[in-house]
Amino acid sequence: MSSPKRGRLTAVPDPAVPPEAAAELGLAASAAALAEGVRTSVQVVTAALERIEASQDTLNAFRVVRRERALEEAVEADRRLAAGERLPLLGVPVAVKDDTDVAGEPTAFGCGGEFPVKAADAESVRRLRAAGAVIVGKTNTCELGQLPFTSGAAFGYTRNPWASDRTPGGSSGGSAAAVAAGLVPAALGSDGAGSVRIPASWTNLVGIKPQRGRISTWPHAEYFYGLTVIGPLARTVADAALLLDAASGAHAGDLHSPEPVTVSDAVGRDPGRLRIALSLRPPFTAVRSTLDPQVEAAARRTAATLRRLGHAVTIADPHYGMRIGMSFLPRSMAGITRAAAAMPGAVVDPRTTANIRVGRALAGPALLAARRLEPILHRRVGAFFRDYDLVLAPTTATPAPEVAAIDGIGAAATNQLITAACPYTWPWNVLGWPSVNVPAGFTDTGLPVGTQLMGPASSEPVLVSVAAQLESELRWDRHRPEPWW
Repeated sequence: MSSPKRGRLTAVPDPAVPPEAAAELGLAASAAALAEGVRTSVQVVTAALERIEASQDTLNAFRVVRRERALEEAVEADRRLAAGERLPLLGVPVAVKDDTDVAGEPTAFGCGGEFPVKAADAESVRRLRAAGAVIVGKTNTCELGQLPFTSGAAFGYTRNPWASDRTPGGSSGGSAAAVAAGLVPAALGSDGAGSVRIPASWTNLVGIKPQRGRISTWPHAEYFYGLTVIGPLARTVADAALLLDAASGAHAGDLHSPEPVTVSDAVGRDPGRLRIALSLRPPFTAVRSTLDPQVEAAARRTAATLRRLGHAVTIADPHYGMRIGMSFLPRSMAGITRAAAAMPGAVVDPRTTANIRVGRALAGPALLAARRLEPILHRRVGAFFRDYDLVLAPTTATPAPEVAAIDGIGAAATNQLITAACPYTWPWNVLGWPSVNVPAGFTDTGLPVGTQLMGPASSEPVLVSVAAQLESELRWDRHRPEPWW
């Protein structure tokens, strides 16, 4: 592109969106329109496919588009709707990230090469289908989910719907771009160090990193040694909660199976007056990180809104310590090595090859020690919640970088850049606890920024309740980028 396409804040009318404006319908509204017979699944799915295909050469959100199969599934959904069947997502188009298996499609996980089609759906996809969803495609992700960028030699750049010269974030950047641009009403991503929350923050979306095991990672008993979970991206808290509930549930082979919770009914529920810590200091890393003044101002505005809502917000930082990083790095790097080993013939960047080598070196005693640290860290960080109910922190230290910011630099420089930009999210992956990104406004140049609410184990309902309170005040759902189709 000769000049960057910039999104503009487009006010969405508060009344119900007219049926013909399919791109404006969220997940719950799409499901309601289908159940009420206002639209058919074939109409809604066809419109989504047309938006995807019209934007693919520019936005580039998808690795796989399932046009023929998705339309067949839409025809069947319409038959079931006409017969009176009702399911939470019956006939609604959604997308999943291309680290997640969909029967009949390959899983490239951002890599180059040829890969066999999968014989079976991942458990999360199986559950979405059981709720009636139509899977329209698989969204782009960086190689093996390593970066807060979504780009690679195998597919090019996925661009931010708000500014074409910026990344949407990663590694769930394709899912975030697809939802933010209105191609689909919601999508699944995965989060191993912030990979749902970071792109959500840079595209004005709600992104939920749920409790470890809340959504099954099967056919992986656990993913990236417990760091990575699957979570929803949507424009509203209610839609993200609906998708989370639809995808949640354990597989018999899962290593982590928390007690079930329902989060959709927490939307609109009063959480009471909570004690919330505003934490602006990033956890310790070997890389210096500076919080951008506009991101800090956005976090402070969110804190002020929470105070207006009646919560007690004070500045305080969780007691992370240095050992939390000692638990993260071996699990992350060994996870990359394991993922690469499951994809023979994958063509990857030299930086990925370097990380694979590091992962091999850390896959022995260092990995074992890293896992043994987790209960110690639970006690250490968990003690913070004697005095506070939730933590509010910036999701990232900076707004979205330029889409090509990591091109042509080595592994060390890449790691330095990404750590400086995104130092806040990864500890909650070590702990396995839930967190929600909520939009926090825009920079002077129109780039979205976000803040994250973090809670102790299985606190998704209260996080969703508080996030919905913020949405009712801030109404980020009324702002959309300009169309890409």
